[in-house]
Amino acid sequence: MGDIEAPDGQESGTGSRVGAVFSLLVNKEVIGSRKGQLLIAEVVVSLISFVCFCASTAAVFVTAPLLAFIAALLILFAYSIKYNQKFKGFHWPLMDFLRCVSASIIFFIISIMAVAKYPDGSSKAAGVFGFVATIVFALDFYFIFNELADFLKGGGSNQEPQNARDADSDSDSD
Repeated sequence: MGDIEAPDGQESGTGSRVGAVFSLLVNKEVIGSRKGQLLIAEVVVSLISFVCFCASTAAVFVTAPLLAFIAALLILFAYSIKYNQKFKGFHWPLMDFLRCVSASIIFFIISIMAVAKYPDGSSKAAGVFGFVATIVFALDFYFIFNELADFLKGGGSNQEPQNARDADSDSDSD
């Protein structure tokens, strides 16, 4: 009933429609990158955690996964359309780092509270997915931190090091 006839005569299901919409939203080179895969994992785990918190008695914590889901989805979309390269007004890696640090801390806290305080199964599931989200967000901020540290070690410039220029000038003087 929900299937649509494709132009070549084959049936196209709901899954292909979702895949088509997803491919419009997310660039293929973003999906292939480590950052894109982490963002997709953040979106998925935040959404699952949100749904579990909605179904549990620990529904007071539903706002944190929802905000993390929306923020991860917006950052994924911004990276997909290369908005971060077009708009230089923000320091995107630092903003993304702060988003990931705060999300991992908040997910860790609400997951501990959901597992320890609420006895129902959906609260436990929300806590487990919250711990998974903590790991995914922590992994993302670890990689962002390494990139920021490399950038700061290099001084943020694209100049070649002084000793490489000295070695070139010594070979010319002979």
